[in-house]
Amino acid sequence: MNIIVYGVINSLLLVLIALGFALAYSVSRVPNFAHGALYVLTGYLTWLFLNGLGLSYWFCIFLSIFCVTAIGWFIYQLVVIRVRGMPTSEIIVTFAISLAILEFLRWHGLRGATYVLPVFHLSTIHIYGVPVDSQRIMAMVITAVIVLALWLFTHYTKVGLGLRAIAQNERAALLLGIDSDGAATLALSLGSALAAIAAITILPMGNINVATGYDVLVSAIAVCICGGLGSWTGTILAGFVIGFAQMIVVYFIAPHLAMVVALAAVILILIFRPSGLFGRQKELEERV
Repeated sequence: MNIIVYGVINSLLLVLIALGFALAYSVSRVPNFAHGALYVLTGYLTWLFLNGLGLSYWFCIFLSIFCVTAIGWFIYQLVVIRVRGMPTSEIIVTFAISLAILEFLRWHGLRGATYVLPVFHLSTIHIYGVPVDSQRIMAMVITAVIVLALWLFTHYTKVGLGLRAIAQNERAALLLGIDSDGAATLALSLGSALAAIAAITILPMGNINVATGYDVLVSAIAVCICGGLGSWTGTILAGFVIGFAQMIVVYFIAPHLAMVVALAAVILILIFRPSGLFGRQKELEERV
């Protein structure tokens, strides 16, 4: 029962981490390798606003999410737009931005267990006899709400339908008058906002440090690759597959091997199904 309960929790946390990366890539086809850095930056800004400026916690959360969303907008408008359509350059540019942010935070003193965010509510709930803290329950609820909100947004709003059109067929969407760069800017901004929300939700369970940014980036990439780049259904399913696999390894072997599971999943999926579980990219035998 421990594996089942915490497997579901871990899976939903992985989905929450990967949603922003999946959204940005599905619309703009830009792999935002600054995803993990924006995650850590959100936690640091929230801590700074809370402890340095003495603002209320909820206002700090809103302000940090707004700042990171704006940073995502600037990343696309100032940098990514100039190399869009060149996959290698997109990866290099976004990863360089990620390194710049994370190493600046490290140089600024972001290390150790000093930087900690308060939990939303401190209590323990028993699920089928398994004790679970309220922060994790809140994270599960937030993930479910965000997934539902994104589905409604992309299916029942004009802007969301425009994003879906760009994701499905960019050339046809351009012929219908949809602005590709505008949609990509919005997608990268929303992806950054989702990374910020994930940080605000998950970071109170631990501490804020630079290494977390790299771990989050690896986890997001692993989930999206295994599910199929650009596939929302695949992202959610892959989150559960990797999440449960990690909990089994943590429970029966060793906790420090959890990240190895994500990397192993990427290697296996690239060997046996390069397009992912629900991906639409051409398989190797189709390309040769």
